[in-house]
Amino acid sequence: MNVFYEESGIFKVGTILADNTTSLQVEASHGKRSKIKASSVLLRFEVPPLYEFMYQAQQVAADLDTDFLWECCTNSEEFSSHTLAADYFGHSPSPVEAAAIMILLNSAPMYFYRKGQGRYKAAPAEALRAALASQEKKRLEAEQQARYKQQLSTFIFPEEFRSQLDDLLYKPNKNTIEWKALESVCTATKLSVPKLLEKCGAIPSTHDYHFNQFLREHFPEGAAFNLPEIDCVFSDPENLPIADIAAFSIDDATTTEIDDAFSVTPLALGSFRIGIHIAAPALGITPGSLLDKVAAKRLSTVYLPGRKITMLPEKTIDLYTLSETRLRPTVSLYLDVADDFTVISSQSRIEKIRVIANLRHDALEQQFNEDTLRKNRTNYPFAHELSLLWNFSRKMEILRGKENDINNEKIDYSFFIEQDRITIQERRRGSPIDRVVSELMIYANTEWGKQLADAGIAGIYRSQNGGKVKMSLSPAPHQGLGVAQYAWSSSPMRRYVDLINQRQLIALLTDAVPSYSKENDELLISIRDFEQAYSIYSDFQRAMERYWCLRWLLQEDIQVTSGQVIKENLVKVDRIPLIVRVPSLPDLLPGTVVKLELSQIDLIECTLNTRFLYKE
Repeated sequence: MNVFYEESGIFKVGTILADNTTSLQVEASHGKRSKIKASSVLLRFEVPPLYEFMYQAQQVAADLDTDFLWECCTNSEEFSSHTLAADYFGHSPSPVEAAAIMILLNSAPMYFYRKGQGRYKAAPAEALRAALASQEKKRLEAEQQARYKQQLSTFIFPEEFRSQLDDLLYKPNKNTIEWKALESVCTATKLSVPKLLEKCGAIPSTHDYHFNQFLREHFPEGAAFNLPEIDCVFSDPENLPIADIAAFSIDDATTTEIDDAFSVTPLALGSFRIGIHIAAPALGITPGSLLDKVAAKRLSTVYLPGRKITMLPEKTIDLYTLSETRLRPTVSLYLDVADDFTVISSQSRIEKIRVIANLRHDALEQQFNEDTLRKNRTNYPFAHELSLLWNFSRKMEILRGKENDINNEKIDYSFFIEQDRITIQERRRGSPIDRVVSELMIYANTEWGKQLADAGIAGIYRSQNGGKVKMSLSPAPHQGLGVAQYAWSSSPMRRYVDLINQRQLIALLTDAVPSYSKENDELLISIRDFEQAYSIYSDFQRAMERYWCLRWLLQEDIQVTSGQVIKENLVKVDRIPLIVRVPSLPDLLPGTVVKLELSQIDLIECTLNTRFLYKE
């Protein structure tokens, strides 16, 4: 005797070796023996032979009309497969026919719901239509996915992907057929998603790929300011005195947010007055206003070679930037300085100034440098004022204990991009221009931080202890700068922390109620958010500088270059701020000059291959 039974949802047949009422021992046609429950047996049969039974049953099942069977069962609640077989064949079904009906019912779950062993119920018409539509949709999607895979495998970009390109690159929905096709081909080709799409011609600009990735993550609504003009433009502050000074600014050639300017006024007996003038957007941007909320969300201007994302709208910047010939409100710090460059007294004012010249680094550095100072050349604008500021700055460096600061010998790099062509210029950090500007900013931030602390008005301070820099509401020494306290206040158009401190300083100078108190969590939240954003923006700037360094190597067709060992297998490439890892580098001392071979520069991954050639 043979049995047709179900095991783990699969129909099987076997010859009975032992029947123990509740269980049976059976042997399959290929010889495997199994113990099965008696309840799993669907029918018993003698003929056809065991090895032919399943084949015959499947052949009969293949000839059955599923739709017809479903129509036959739509009026019944539940039915047994044996009853349906008898109705369909018009006679008591043979074991093969009964098994064929069960095979079909089990293989069509959309048509027939299983209600128990051998019992079924026809699916409602509406549910069946929905199930069939879903099945057809899946079939069409599978065909579409196969077509996508075929196109991508031959590096053809499917037209349907175009509207979803940003999502596929930066935030894919992994349940879509587009992503599944893309992921499948990436696995087969061993390419990353961006590299595959680049090969398909979908990424025309590698720069825009990196920039848009940053925007997508940190500026999801875009970099534009969607603010009404009324929220960006303010009336000129009234009743501010106009300073009788000749102020000038010193900035990079691309700077539009000119936060600071300087003036030098002669006094009696060889003394003079230095004016440090900081643009005053805090006079117009009200805490809690729409514009303030935008600035508080951005927290800082984002810098990268060739472009920037400003903290404030262009129209607002234009109202407060210290452009030449224009009258602008400032918070000014005046220092009365003796002829030995000792500060005698200081005074802070809110006023308007007119900057008579915006000096730019590239032109000024040709005239104001160590050589012209040594030769006492004065045949350029503001030569006398700059000479006094230079000597004052050197005195301040000595007072801070930083006259031999090794940071003054480091090299900074300027990136200039014009018509997609990159120029990278080296600048020594400790040039007279840099030291003058940095010393005056350090003095202002130190002095204004002290004034806030002495008055008991809350401010945000930067301190350094043991090499670790942190921000807090408590004035504490900054060991790296050599000052007792330091409160960023000199860039209120570019850093939100500076804007906060300027509001507090204005309140102090006008005897007004400060916008922030030490007990309010708002300042602590601003510190936390600012440090996080500032770190992200700095990382992005470094990443884009690396990108443009690689672009420069390709542009100049540099395949062999010199470099200097930093440590282990890290080498600083000559002429550009690029540090590369050289796996083949032998054990060499830091500072050793080596020759490297560069190859396989990848502007998507921002990587390259390096090989050590020899020690120079």
